[in-house]
Amino acid sequence: MSDRILLWGMQFYAYHGVHPEERRLGQGFAVDMEVELDLSPAGRSDALETTVNYGALYDTVRAIVEGEPRQLVEAIAEAIAERVLAAYPAIRAVTVRVWKLSPPIAGAVVERVGVEIRRSRAGE
Repeated sequence: MSDRILLWGMQFYAYHGVHPEERRLGQGFAVDMEVELDLSPAGRSDALETTVNYGALYDTVRAIVEGEPRQLVEAIAEAIAERVLAAYPAIRAVTVRVWKLSPPIAGAVVERVGVEIRRSRAGE
């Protein structure tokens, strides 16, 4: 499947991290997401009900990133992928990138660190 809906650069302020200061003060996070599904019905019909609403996808990501604090960006990415696949049956696979902006690494200047995962339905 080569059709994708892309949501890049979603930005949030949240309280994830291993260090107590991160969980107390919070910091910036960014999420990029690609979902794979057949977009030909939407392309032919020009009807929203034949695709996945990217506003709804954004709301799904936001609920997780701004929700329950987690220690690892890996856990945030996994939670997003699981929820997207569970909530949107038309989506066959999802790629999620979670970025921690300005990560607290002693003595280092790093713009961001992140993870990328891809999850799919069985058989995809």
